Amino acid sequence: MAFLSYDKVGIVGLAAAVPKNIIINRKYTKYFPEKDVGEIVEKTGIEERRFAEPGTCSSDLAFAAAERLISDLKINKEEIDLLVFISQTPDYKMPATSVILQDRLGLGKSTMAFDISLGCSAFVYGLSVVFGLVQGGQIRKALLLVGETRSRVYHPKDRKTAFLFGDGGVAALIEKKDTFTKSFFSLNSDGSREDLIKIKGGGSRHPSSPDTIKEKIIDEHGNISSDEHGTMDGPEVFNFVIKEIPKDIKQILEASDNTKDVIDYFVFHQANSFMNGYLGKKLKLPEEKVPSCIEFFGNTSSVSIPLTIVSQLRGKIEGNKKILLSGFGVGMSWATAVLETGDMHISELVEI
Repeated sequence: MAFLSYDKVGIVGLAAAVPKNIIINRKYTKYFPEKDVGEIVEKTGIEERRFAEPGTCSSDLAFAAAERLISDLKINKEEIDLLVFISQTPDYKMPATSVILQDRLGLGKSTMAFDISLGCSAFVYGLSVVFGLVQGGQIRKALLLVGETRSRVYHPKDRKTAFLFGDGGVAALIEKKDTFTKSFFSLNSDGSREDLIKIKGGGSRHPSSPDTIKEKIIDEHGNISSDEHGTMDGPEVFNFVIKEIPKDIKQILEASDNTKDVIDYFVFHQANSFMNGYLGKKLKLPEEKVPSCIEFFGNTSSVSIPLTIVSQLRGKIEGNKKILLSGFGVGMSWATAVLETGDMHISELVEI
């Protein structure tokens, strides 16, 4: 376990943006019988998702969230010294999307900017990276931006993934302040499980070719995908989560000298309602302490934890609450954090 702690650094504000385009999962029946679709929705708990319009990228969603946050907090852009962008659906293979956002947001040329390519654990990983840079350097304000258009990387004829994923973007402002208390992070990885969630084709290992984009039957159930769409071994992902995540949560609570009872909210990555419900029961958590937005937005990968905070906890965490964040998925990679919210501002959800 890579265990890290920081002091007097925290999230000053948080904003999120989602597409206006709402997909009703029970009506998503172009390729599957209505009965099958209903069963999938009941099992996953995902009633609606948001799909970005053609031409709208991950950076557009993160940009909208950042603009709202900057406006709400009346931030002086000249004081933003760091911009980190997290995504596995970036605008381009090169240049880094963070650098494009630095210019688009009107930040100074002295702004440090870089991308992080990581999946469902990435918001917690990104917080740890930015907290460390802010605590250790002369950075005044930092923006952690996250954007995903996951709806585009899973094949609509693969029932294992076609009803799960949606799009969104978030922005977090991070600063050094004496009012922030200690935060704790546990960061983990297991690349031996790389095949559990994967896009095999289109990279340097398996470059794009007529074969990688060709539709093919991928399993005994007749699901169809291509090598340039994401595939997922659902049962093995579930086994991974149930094995690793409760253990990691117990370890960080012990290492940070906390108990479950003092945590106000446990914010999990929104994978599906069955998995998160099982996690909550295994950890014996009260349902009211485990907010969920999976029903309305689906699995938005690295966006899901902050999107849950914005959509479900706005107006509920004033007055300094203690929260536990847990992200887990593609890699496989998982990360847990315990931190206090301080006077965190949460902007109203943006739709674009």
